[in-house]
Amino acid sequence: MTEPLIHAANLHKTFPGAGRRQPRVPVLRGISLDVHPGEMIGIVGPSGSGKSTLLSCLSGLESYDSGTIRVAGQDLAALRRGALAALPRRHIGFVFQSFNLIPSLSARENVALPARLARRKVQRPDVDRALSDVGLTDRGGHRPGQLSGGQQQRVAIARVLALRPDIVFADEPTGSLDTATGADVLRLLRASSGHGRSVVMVTHDLEAAALADRVLVLRDGTIHDELRHPTPEQVFDSVSRAGAGA
Repeated sequence: MTEPLIHAANLHKTFPGAGRRQPRVPVLRGISLDVHPGEMIGIVGPSGSGKSTLLSCLSGLESYDSGTIRVAGQDLAALRRGALAALPRRHIGFVFQSFNLIPSLSARENVALPARLARRKVQRPDVDRALSDVGLTDRGGHRPGQLSGGQQQRVAIARVLALRPDIVFADEPTGSLDTATGADVLRLLRASSGHGRSVVMVTHDLEAAALADRVLVLRDGTIHDELRHPTPEQVFDSVSRAGAGA
């Protein structure tokens, strides 16, 4: 078995209570997991189960109270602020529901932007190849406002692919898309896993989750179930049991 790209052990996270004297609210309660190179992992569960919080902690976007997270062999807790900020530029890419494109920039410029911010040399062929991979070769000069929602999400995926990260984190990547467009985006994410790259995706779409190699079903900040190559029906049954507290 290869060394995991992500290793989390006994992860705990709390949020402040509603009032100053209220106790902190547990969100993650001792979660442990590994993500290996080339894997696509789906994370599902009822509302409030901790899905997005887990994704944020694993990616270094959010701190955690206790436990261990290692990304590409680096302990997140041991990294200084500057090193932690640089970690995503080298190893991590993000795909969000809101696209996060710059309206005044063309699709090609949006794809190249993260590399420029990281002070990495931007190669036009790499940007064009990333746009070609998502089927937008003829849209490179268009600004986000001139693109459909599905096309904007594909630009967001091309922006990640151009960086060639080890890990892609996706938080509800199809939440604002219609069914057909969402299916296209999911196929792109599925295709982007492999060749040593991993995808970790939070989704409420159970058919989307079933595309993953493994599906983690969360309940009350714990891993309620783990499914390998499940059908959508198996994911639905597991999430239903989690929601019912079974």
